[in-house]
Amino acid sequence: MSASTETGNEQYELDPVFLNSRREAKVIFGVWFLCAIWAVPVSYLLGYNQTVTPGSVETVLGIPKWTFWGLFLPWLVADVITTAFCFKFLKEDDLGHADDEEGPAETAAAASQEDAQ
Repeated sequence: MSASTETGNEQYELDPVFLNSRREAKVIFGVWFLCAIWAVPVSYLLGYNQTVTPGSVETVLGIPKWTFWGLFLPWLVADVITTAFCFKFLKEDDLGHADDEEGPAETAAAASQEDAQ
């Protein structure tokens, strides 16, 4: 994929912050989408149209089987993967300094100029 795009006769370069954000969003959305693809059919197959009598529900660690395998496990996996991704692979991009914002140095300089007048 190219970092430059053409619209009409103009060609421009996409911002690296945008490219990093888009890549990171695709990874996180992909993980969560795969877990959703897992959760829906597994929950349906293990939990729907089952004859259940009180006291005979199959459990895993005290959680009904369909809930553990269909919901708890995939969302736990998604949480672990996205958290690890955020701490290990997300890039901290320099967003620069906005012209209308004053940093601490500029504020101190402006205050000293006002005091001098």
